[in-house]
Amino acid sequence: MMRIILILTIAIIQIATCQRTPTISYISQIQIKDIGGTVELLCSVQYGQEYPVLWIKVNKESGYDQLPLSTNSALIVKDSRFALRYDQASSTYTLQIKDIQETDAGFYVCQVLIALNNRISAEVELQVRRPPIISDNSTRSLVVSEGQSVQLECHAGGFPQPRISWRRENNAILPTGGSIYRGNILKIPTIRKEDRGTYYCIAENGVGRGARRNINVEVEFAPVITAPRPRLGQALQYDMDLECHVEAYPPPAIVWLKDSTVLVNNQHHSISHFATADEYSDTTIRIITIEKKQYGEYICRASNKLGTAETKVELFETFTPVCPPACGQVHYGTGVTSISSGPLIILILVITILMRTSVGNCKSVFIIKVATCSS
Repeated sequence: MMRIILILTIAIIQIATCQRTPTISYISQIQIKDIGGTVELLCSVQYGQEYPVLWIKVNKESGYDQLPLSTNSALIVKDSRFALRYDQASSTYTLQIKDIQETDAGFYVCQVLIALNNRISAEVELQVRRPPIISDNSTRSLVVSEGQSVQLECHAGGFPQPRISWRRENNAILPTGGSIYRGNILKIPTIRKEDRGTYYCIAENGVGRGARRNINVEVEFAPVITAPRPRLGQALQYDMDLECHVEAYPPPAIVWLKDSTVLVNNQHHSISHFATADEYSDTTIRIITIEKKQYGEYICRASNKLGTAETKVELFETFTPVCPPACGQVHYGTGVTSISSGPLIILILVITILMRTSVGNCKSVFIIKVATCSS
């Protein structure tokens, strides 16, 4: 009788064992890895020896698109970066991914197929740390008029989500105040010409060295004119330079006027313009061999599409030549003939030699009388 009971007990245990439902006893927790690294995803299945066990990659962003990677201890996907190990003692299926790429990020599902419409599963997320990349929908450059409202945008991808900050070239003060501003959008309610220049959008998330984009902001503004020397004096028959400094964008048209007449290059005037930068210009007019009528006020005028500005420079008469630009010029009395200092020195030397000869014998006669001999 005892023998029969033992046999029945063993049979019942065997039947119960065969009918046990598989379970997933362990699945790896969320994995966060760097690009180029290696990850191992573990899934332990109890009582699943008689059932297919699969690793599946699921893309939740595209409607749960599924890609089977392995079944039981065999890989399905043909990719040398993937490997599969099965530990029979712990009934653990280990999916290994080497040289992790950005596209490997997502959800990995360990699934046991019990029947056609019956399955159990567990999932683990693989997050791939990626350095920041500034998106193409970020601001690249701007050209605006002074007084307008301006909005600079900077967006970046990466994992973890990058933090965005703003700076100006040479750590200049931002229109918002301070040398740094944090946030995706930098707003300038009323831009001024002083706000023009290069702005840096910086994206950082602790992975790699971060990303930076240079954004050039050009501000159009009406001309601003200054005269370094608003009053200048010079003697008759000498040259004099009048100059003014112009700040404007777009670059302006510049003219010089006297007595409401626009001056041009001729034997009396020589006008030149020098662009020192996109927004800066220096202009000079040289008054050549000054005559009485050329004294007075000169107007330097600059115009662009945003406005016009002008300043005055007065030229007045002096008795002593001003150097420069009169350097190297010698004038006799009120005459109109000038001679450079080089020939003058030679002439003086010749006259000196002739004078010494005349004083010695008092008999020489010269075309030019330079001395009087006395007995």
